Amino acid sequence: MRNLLEAKEAIRQLQTTLNATLLGKSQIVDLVVACLLAGGHMLFDDLPGLGKTTLAKALAVGIGGKLARVQCTPDLLPSDITGFSILNPKSREFEFRPGPVFADVLLADEINRATPRTQSALFEAMAERQVTIDGKTHPLATTFIVIATQNPVESQGAFPLPEAQLDRFAMKLRIGYPDAASELKMLANMIGVPHQPTAPSACCFQPVQLAGLLNHVATIAVEHKVQQYLVNVAVASRNHPAVALGISPRGLIMWQRISQAWAFLQGRDYVTPDDLLDVAEPVLALRLAGDFDDVQPIMHDILSRVKVPV
Repeated sequence: MRNLLEAKEAIRQLQTTLNATLLGKSQIVDLVVACLLAGGHMLFDDLPGLGKTTLAKALAVGIGGKLARVQCTPDLLPSDITGFSILNPKSREFEFRPGPVFADVLLADEINRATPRTQSALFEAMAERQVTIDGKTHPLATTFIVIATQNPVESQGAFPLPEAQLDRFAMKLRIGYPDAASELKMLANMIGVPHQPTAPSACCFQPVQLAGLLNHVATIAVEHKVQQYLVNVAVASRNHPAVALGISPRGLIMWQRISQAWAFLQGRDYVTPDDLLDVAEPVLALRLAGDFDDVQPIMHDILSRVKVPV
């Protein structure tokens, strides 16, 4: 119990740290923390300059992990992400040089500017937390997560992420512009600072603590009627005339896990239908093909057709 209480305090510290980094976006911060506790990967579909990179840095520091950043471009190779083997002239043996994927938090900036071949280099890492190179499997950190960004405005020279890869993310988020008060506070904080702000240096977690929390969140109770509601929503999405591909079984599992994490953040050891609805938008927006804004009315229509259990 003591370890769990200490972990909960670490979560509160992490939320405070992230809120100090991303001003006026407490809802986004809570969703990011829930995604972290669910062991999920995040896709930020948003404009440049809104704090995505700074948020990723703060998250990596907060969990006591290593951050690696990859700027995705059309000439980026799969080995630039996963690593490669190189011949050692002295030993005359091949040695493995790990790539940036061997980190706790991998920031894939503008992921849709990488070619599909390079994007696919993340498939195994995101799904299995391992990479296979030259026939040898290399495990990644148990808490490994990917934070990917893409610009929804510029499409020239971009390669849209295939549905198979989108489904490996837990949620799609948009930070959006801050409110006026938050922007004023941000400007005030920059007085006397000669460069762009960096992420806070406070470490809230130890890696072992985080791994234990992920295991605990997976045990949060989900009643049969709540699981039946999940299945009913998935079936409704697959039969909706405006949806080409409905929610996959993988998507359902991730929705349940995110809801477990959300319930944990609310201080409960069981999931309610409200937990499912609270996290439905970022989870479903990722899995209903189309523009972020276009899928919202479709998502709301699907949810309105399915009776919420009481």
